[in-house]
Order: sequence, then structure tokens, then C-alpha cells
Amino acid sequence: MDLNINFLKSIAINVFNSVNPLIGTKEGAVKSKRGAGGDLSMEIDLIAEKVIVDSLKKVNTNLLLISEELGEKYIGDPDKAKKNQNVLIVDPLDGSNNAARGVPYCSVSIAYAIGNRVNDIKKAVVLNLNTKDIYWAEKGRGAFLNDKSIHVSELDVSQKCFFELNLPMKNLMKNLQKLTPLIRRFYRIRILGSSALTLCQIARGGMEVFINLRESNRLVDVAAGMLILTEAGGEIFSLNGENIDMDLSINTKFPFIACNANLVSFLKEELVLKQ
Repeated sequence: MDLNINFLKSIAINVFNSVNPLIGTKEGAVKSKRGAGGDLSMEIDLIAEKVIVDSLKKVNTNLLLISEELGEKYIGDPDKAKKNQNVLIVDPLDGSNNAARGVPYCSVSIAYAIGNRVNDIKKAVVLNLNTKDIYWAEKGRGAFLNDKSIHVSELDVSQKCFFELNLPMKNLMKNLQKLTPLIRRFYRIRILGSSALTLCQIARGGMEVFINLRESNRLVDVAAGMLILTEAGGEIFSLNGENIDMDLSINTKFPFIACNANLVSFLKEELVLKQ
């Protein structure tokens, strides 16, 4: 069974219906066990993931689920899932700390692949858990916000560009010093807390750049946003300027640079060539 885009949207809406009432509540923020992704899970994370698993179990599907909390789990028949190479990569709640404290910037991220590499991702959905807006894309068919086609902005470095910067605490001052000349060229810096949503913000033209230098950045956080961004005309690449095509795995982690098309050359010259 090939998962169609409307089914993926329905899963995201199910998550919204269960999670949205818990945003900013003490009940949602109760800490639980440490998830497979490495972070300490909260009740709101576990509820979001359970909704996804239950939604999948209700339909006739065989796939490998890669999820922030439980890691890797086969849904349906494992042998059939391995044969058809269906993979669903999800972050049930990207921006958990924002959600727990009532900061309105969190999402559910769902990417569907046929294969075992990032380039095999065919469909993607990111739903804003505060507004219910749905970003979605199908490979080769463009990207959308709800029912409207979206595209990255046309701004270049000479204009008022917004960018998000996510740095590791290790060597923080060294990284800031290295980035200072670049930072001075941009208009505003944002640190928002949901990688999936930020990639979608670039896709719709609300921001221009996302520089994430954290080696611990997880595939589950960005798998859906990567497809939405590229289908909207943007680009995402590694710190050495190469295409990101890695294994679909809970253990896959990588830093990246994402931007609109007009800033690719500038960022590669300023960041990649000076590494």
C-alpha cells in the first residue's frame, strides 16, 4: 500500500487534535523516559507518537517507522516492509520544549520514502501544532501551504534577509567569531526551536537561511522539511557543500545549511570554502 498525501495529512491532523490542547500545560510537560533520538521525552511527545502508531495500525500497511521516541519499528509484516522498502520518518513533536512551555512554535513532521536513502523521500507533511497550517510536498510536484503553492523568496544578501542560527555549545565563541562577518550581512537572526517549521518558513519565503552547525541534528527533525524546501525552489546542503543523501536511520545525524536559491553561492563561498 502506497501512502497517499491525504493519508499523511490525516495523521498530522490526528496529532494536532490530541496534542494541541496539551500545549503549555503541566500535564503535557511531565517528563518520561529518554527517547531513541537521545532527548528526554515528555508526556506530550509520547501522546503524539502513539497517535501516529495507532493511525498506521488501523490501515493495511507494511512499513518501517523511524520515529523520534521509539526509534525504529516495523508496522505490519516486517518481511513485506523490507521488500516494498516503505519507510515513514517522523518527529511526532518537533519543538517539544516550546510546546511544553506554551511557546507557539512546534510541529509534527512526517516524511514518506520508498527506499533507504534521503533522496528516496517522496512525500512530506509538516503541520504547525499551534495554527493547524499544513505544509506539504510530493517529489516533482511542488510544495504547498494548505492549498496554496509556495516558493522561496527572491532576496539576496544585499536585501533584508532573515536567518536562523543553531550552534552547538561546544566551541560556541569560536563558531560565533567565525560567523561574525556573515552575521553582519544579514538583517535579523532568529532562534525559533522547530527545525521542521523553519525549513518550511524558508520554503514559503518567510525566512531566507537556516544555518545548523549542530552535529547532533537528527534526520527525523528535518526529513519532511528537506523535501518541502527543495520542492519550493530552495536548497539544503552539507557543510562541505554537497548534497545530503544519507541512510534513513534513527542514528543519522548531520549539520546543514538551508537557503533560498539566490543565497547558495554566497553561503558556499562564505561558509563551505572557509571551513
